[in-house]
Amino acid sequence: RLQLHSPLRTLRGMVGGDKADAAEQVSAALRQLEEAFVECSGGKPYFGGDDVGFLDIVVGSYIGWFGAAERIAGLPVLDEARTPRLAAWAVRFCAHEAVGDLVPDAARLVEFGEVLRAALAANASSRP
Repeated sequence: RLQLHSPLRTLRGMVGGDKADAAEQVSAALRQLEEAFVECSGGKPYFGGDDVGFLDIVVGSYIGWFGAAERIAGLPVLDEARTPRLAAWAVRFCAHEAVGDLVPDAARLVEFGEVLRAALAANASSRP
């Protein structure tokens, strides 16, 4: 079973937990995702073949968060050495004309995460 969302939250500091363990869970999930990419793409540039499709958009929605998690945790997430095909896909996806600047910048997501964490902490401390 693909475990990606919860360990990414740990890496981003949104929930407690061992960041090294979370990084390994994310890495294992990305290796599974790379296997799925190889199988689905059939050697073509995108999950669905020659052009961006639904699965590319779903997986692509995580790309900015991968970068944010890398910055916050100081650990590689979408690592070219571990998942070279998936890393190359991410570069192609972000460069696609239909995607353009739609993938959020990792630095802005880090800022957003800091604001969100502060708001959640303030809300938690104001409860009786």
